[in-house]
Amino acid sequence: MNIDNVSINLAYNYEDLREPVKTLCDKFPGEYWREKDRERAYPEEFVKELTQSGFLAALIPEEYGGSGLGIGAGAAILEEINASGGNSGACHAQMYTMGTVLRHGSKDQKEQYLPRIASGDIRLQAFGVTEPTTGSDTTQLRTTAVRKGNDRYIVNGQKVWISRAQQSDLLLLLARTTPKEECKKRTEGLSVFLIELKDAVGNGLEIRPIPTMINHNTNELFFDNLEISSSTLIGQEGSGFKYILDGMNAERILIAAECIGDARWFIEKASGYANERKVFGNPIGANQGIQFPIARAYAQTQAADMMVRKSAALFDAGIACGPEANMAKLLASEASWEAGDTCMQTFGGFGFAEEYDVERKFRETRLYRTAPISTNMILGYIGQHVLDMPRSY
Repeated sequence: MNIDNVSINLAYNYEDLREPVKTLCDKFPGEYWREKDRERAYPEEFVKELTQSGFLAALIPEEYGGSGLGIGAGAAILEEINASGGNSGACHAQMYTMGTVLRHGSKDQKEQYLPRIASGDIRLQAFGVTEPTTGSDTTQLRTTAVRKGNDRYIVNGQKVWISRAQQSDLLLLLARTTPKEECKKRTEGLSVFLIELKDAVGNGLEIRPIPTMINHNTNELFFDNLEISSSTLIGQEGSGFKYILDGMNAERILIAAECIGDARWFIEKASGYANERKVFGNPIGANQGIQFPIARAYAQTQAADMMVRKSAALFDAGIACGPEANMAKLLASEASWEAGDTCMQTFGGFGFAEEYDVERKFRETRLYRTAPISTNMILGYIGQHVLDMPRSY
């Protein structure tokens, strides 16, 4: 794809996707999400309908039962869910974890899993990378997968902050297959496995929920001599770090789009309330102290949205977009947080009441300044890999 096509993709708004997504989301109003949040329950009905409508299979090629669309389309879908008041965090991982199987899986793995993921027969929602002692330093992870004979691996270790493991049929796992001391580079010796959870839980895998301030279905995973087939290995043994990195730009772009959706929701809520709420006979939006922060949040969101669109256009064109994808995530998460804080301030005490949904969305959007990569990690990446400054510590 040439630069002219990139420019076209920058301008394309995917209205043909946004409208049906919004129509679907209208069936699941604030009351639905409040109940799920209150009970820390998975939005099963919403995810099922989203899957049956084909939206979660948007990025899966047509030959495997999907729509074969680009990352820009996926971003539009997730943005619209959040802009409608929902939380696409319940299912977004399926879009970017699927890419590892698509790009690096064997022909048999693709044919076995992708059509079933596209149809909704199975879910790929769980992504096992982060560990308690290594955090974001992926090259130092300690979970091991040791060969047993020619056709088995034995997995031992622990993962943390693994979302939706209890709602997923498959787990994409990154584990060390070669000891660090035997590797020439920090990035070597790691491998990716696609594990069927129904066979693993109770047979060497334990899943423990982690209660958090948001309804994100987060867990710890404990591996104790879990035996898996060598057929679960994705690609070549020892190349897993490269495979995981390959999917991170997609993850950054899609999460950034969700943040844009959150910001749009907050701005619409805040401006609407500022027009309706009257104090001393005038709408509170006439006060510059109320109006200007909302206007600033809108400007920040529009600017962040342009970086999201640029990174998506580059990704779909097959052009390297690491800096753009990371900056999109940084700017969009900051814009959504500022919009959320402004919305809370506009609503005053009513912002803390469940019925307005502001406090729920406020908690949900705060996550994205921390995960799946923190703003400080992105700033370090920009400083070192874009501006050629020394490695920070």
